[in-house]
Amino acid sequence: MPTISNSSPTSCITHLLYGTNPTNQLSFSPTHRGKGTPRRKVKKVHRTADADDKKLQTTLKKLNVQPIQGIEEVNMFKEDGNVIHFGAPRVHASVPSNTFALYGHGEEKELTELVPGILNQLGPDSLASLRKLAESYQNMQKAQGEKKDDDEEDDIPDLVEGENFESKVE
Repeated sequence: MPTISNSSPTSCITHLLYGTNPTNQLSFSPTHRGKGTPRRKVKKVHRTADADDKKLQTTLKKLNVQPIQGIEEVNMFKEDGNVIHFGAPRVHASVPSNTFALYGHGEEKELTELVPGILNQLGPDSLASLRKLAESYQNMQKAQGEKKDDDEEDDIPDLVEGENFESKVE
């Protein structure tokens, strides 16, 4: 067991600042119990999603959020071109605190899956990204077409009857 002398300057400063004696702290520490004492297990508290949800609900109540009616779907556009799509979500908002809460199941989809239904929702930035996506999709199709042509050249040639290629190798 380490010993700390009371005459060291750090122990005197600690004693003056905190009103505690460092040697007493070591004797009551749970890691320095002594010989023959059983180890006590620490009880771990597991948090569930329900507890987090309740905390979120109480925080939203403090912000005085109100439900917004008539929202059929919510689409969140990501930078990589994918969309997080919520079908029939519950939306709560507090405009003064600039807080919006969405409740529902979100699915990550590609922009091409949602294009016919969301064209009227797209702004100028999203239209530009849609054009880029269409160009990259066309380039990808061209690359796959060229790849198929290369695959035909890499195949094993058909056997030709009646020819002996061993004599040509020698």
